[in-house]
Formats: sequence, structure tokens, C-alpha cells
Amino acid sequence: MMSLEEFLAEWRNESPYVEVKTSGSTGEPKRMLVEKQRMRASARITCDFLGLRPGDTALLCMPLDYIAGKMMVVRALERDLRLTAVEPSGHPLAAEQGDGYTFAAMVPMQVYNSLQVPEERERLKGIRHLIIGGGAIDEALADELKQFPNNVWSTYGMTETLSHIALRRLSGPEASEWYTPFPTVGVSLSEDDCLVIDAPEVCKERLVTNDRAELATQRGQSPCNSLRYSQMGQSPCVANVPFKILGRKDNVICSGGIKIQAEEVERMLKAHLRVPYLISKKADRKFGEVVVLLTEGDVEEVRTVCEAVLPKYQRPKAYVHVSEIPMTETKKPARRQAEELALGQ
Repeated sequence: MMSLEEFLAEWRNESPYVEVKTSGSTGEPKRMLVEKQRMRASARITCDFLGLRPGDTALLCMPLDYIAGKMMVVRALERDLRLTAVEPSGHPLAAEQGDGYTFAAMVPMQVYNSLQVPEERERLKGIRHLIIGGGAIDEALADELKQFPNNVWSTYGMTETLSHIALRRLSGPEASEWYTPFPTVGVSLSEDDCLVIDAPEVCKERLVTNDRAELATQRGQSPCNSLRYSQMGQSPCVANVPFKILGRKDNVICSGGIKIQAEEVERMLKAHLRVPYLISKKADRKFGEVVVLLTEGDVEEVRTVCEAVLPKYQRPKAYVHVSEIPMTETKKPARRQAEELALGQ
């Protein structure tokens, strides 16, 4: 794992690039070079949006091998924040922190763990701006954070966009399931309903993602999917359009002519299953693909819940007991590995 000193040395060398690793949620992690000038631009955009000022305090509790950790350091350098670095762990707020932090970034697991310890829970509430990324935020966690007095945000972005390009509010009366892009970011939809991002300050080219999305009108009316992007450029990305993520295109299960989003099935089961589980898929001669559920719990108990909660077309055709749900280094579901496990059934 890269140390802060090693990253600072890399940041201050003569190369215009920094090397980062992708998360590996859909395959093996890859290394890529990103431009320092675009990282600086991304840092300024976030700091401006949150109103961070020189002298504000920030917490670094993310690994520096990935873009999220590196960007925390760059934000501190660009805005002259007072940065405290702690060893990345599931309990980043275990130690006393004085007057608290103005700004911190965490993954959902770190937030969940902190909520379970009274002292850490209070420290979490004391962070003026908390951004959460690197994984899905389930409904139970979102409901708990909605009551928080501080500013809590869910981020949307990826390594290619140098961390996030949009935020959605999780705390207070303005909590929403819709992400708001930064002012310099435009969005549209591809022909297969995937989000298209135009963020010239942080990403050289327009990026067609694998995330299926809905767009909303600027006035917050009902979802509108009329903004389409084509390779010919007839439909440009539009700024200030909120969007909602439905799930990854890779995680669509085409079963008997019906498209089933794996993340949607997982959300439907969340309130009913207390054991770790993951929805996957495998090829099937009759249906094309079928839903497969991996779980660390009792298969028959999980099957009973699924039959009671899910519509018939979304119910798993196979259940696989695993000792541990496969996860990436950044604690995201390892979907490719899960599909390999599903093939055994």
C-alpha cells in the first residue's frame, strides 16, 4: 500500500502524470495514468462546491493506491487544508480527533462500522462535510444518515473522471435519490440508457459509462429520457440535469426476454435478508440467462424469503452457498468472480 510520503514524492516529481489503480469491480484492477492538471481541476471543483476554505481540516482514511485517496491529498494541497492521515481501516474514527473535521471521504463500510460505536457515531456527526463513495448505499444506511445534522453526500464517479462528478444529498430534508452534476459537467443517455458524461475539465473525452440511468428535467419534474447521445454528436450533453442510477449495464440479466437489473433485486431483498448475499447470473439454454443468488446464509431460508418477496420473474433459479461473498480490494461486489461461482450451479 502506498504511503503518503510516496504519493507526495510522485505528485511533486517532474512527470505530468500520476499512476492509479481502477477498483476492479467488473474484472481485474488495471493501472492507468491520469493528468495532474486535471486532478487539480477536480479538486478545485469539489472544494468550491462544498465551500472549503484554507485552514479547514480534512481526514484521509482511504488507500492511496486508488483515486479516492489520492484526490483527498490533492484537495488538501489545492485548498491548503490541514490534512490528518490515519491508517485505512473499517473504523477510521476510532481515535480522538480534537475538534473534529471539516471534510472527510469514506466508503459505506467505514460509515456503517462507525455508526455501531457510540463514540465514533458522534464523531461522524461532527464532520461538517462527509462524502461517501466506492460502493452502493443501501436504504437502511441512507435512512439513518437522513437524520444527521451535518452535510452527508453520496458521490458518483469513477477513476476515469478523477473521483466524483456529481453528488446527491443523504442528510436532512433535501435528501434525494437524484445526483446533481457539478456546474462544469454535462450528461445525457446513450442508446441503451447508459449515462454519458461530458466533463472536459477532468476527462479529455466524453465518457459513455456502463451505468444505466434516468434523467430528470432541470425543474425537477418527472424522469425524462429524451436527452440522447449519439456518436455523430447530434444530441449534446446538457448541464445541470439531475440523474438517477439504476444499475450497471453489465449486471442486466436477460431472462426469457425480460431485463432484470441485479442491483434492483438486491435492493428489494435488503430489508428481508440479514445474511450477506449477492445477485449474479449464468447462461441457460431455455431462458438465455437466469438469476443466481450467492449467500453466506442458509440456502433454504433465503429461498423462502425470495419466494415471498420477489415477483416470479425476478426469483433466482439457483442458490449458491459460499463461505464469503467475493469482494474487490475497495469492498465492492466482485461481479466477475461471482459469475464464476454461479456457473457451478
